[in-house]
Amino acid sequence: MSFYIGREASKLWKRICAETTTEINLLLENWKYILGGLICQYIHGLAARGVHYFHHPGPILRDTGFLLLPELGQERAYVSETVFTFVFLSFFLWTFHPFIFKSKKIYTVLIWCRVLAFLVACQILRIITFYSTILPGPNYHCREGSRRATLPRPDNLFEVLLIIPRGVLFGCGDLIFSSHMIFSLVFVRTYQKYGTRRFIKQCAWLVVVVQSLLIIASRKHYTVDVVVAWYTVNLVVFFVDHKLPEMPDRSLGTVLLPVSKDGRMKEENTKLVNGNSGDPVDRRLRSQANGKVNEDGDNVHIEVADGS
Repeated sequence: MSFYIGREASKLWKRICAETTTEINLLLENWKYILGGLICQYIHGLAARGVHYFHHPGPILRDTGFLLLPELGQERAYVSETVFTFVFLSFFLWTFHPFIFKSKKIYTVLIWCRVLAFLVACQILRIITFYSTILPGPNYHCREGSRRATLPRPDNLFEVLLIIPRGVLFGCGDLIFSSHMIFSLVFVRTYQKYGTRRFIKQCAWLVVVVQSLLIIASRKHYTVDVVVAWYTVNLVVFFVDHKLPEMPDRSLGTVLLPVSKDGRMKEENTKLVNGNSGDPVDRRLRSQANGKVNEDGDNVHIEVADGS
């Protein structure tokens, strides 16, 4: 028993090392996209904080969702945040599953390049909309009488550029459309395309619907903020996804392997067919390669026949 556990642990460690090598190579090729996406996240945070300086509390607008859904109350406002945190962490961990599991369909770096592209496109539209018309926030800390409803004039530039988590949670004015819905819908649509579990896909869409209702019931957004997010994010992801090059599907046996300048595969990457180094399945797949190699710049695509 101990020998079997040791052998499986050794295989897992080799798999993690092999996957790390692959992802590092992909990161070196795509780091500009990752960095650009992260910078845009910071810019989006600055824009959301900036609109808070212009926010003025006022009477809450008449809202259909507020009339239909009972108010959760300030003491239960954490419920919607808990659901969002669950969605975020679940998707984040799923993008790293190729490091652990044998059955792989995605590359972590490539999937995050795609996700960041979706987020940036949606967030640009969001910044334009909430600066176009600054509505009085329906959240409890944005209402008249709350000291957090408006931000005092900043004393220096550093105060404007510094983004703190507490300020993100208690922002006002960045309403149309919901940022929480952007992240959740982008994550769910990405898993819908690249995930493999049908039951999880169905549950994910159900969770997003529940989150939409909880956001309105918590009075964090008007109903229009959530409704606009539903059709805007789906349309943006649809069109941006068609403009981006399709990712290689590892589950079909097509693997992207970097090559060295002299045309030979780097030794550490020859073990990465289907992401599993040293496994009998990998040796069988490599032995069944049909030899058709298509060169594309510094990368080659190897087509592997299915022997099952």
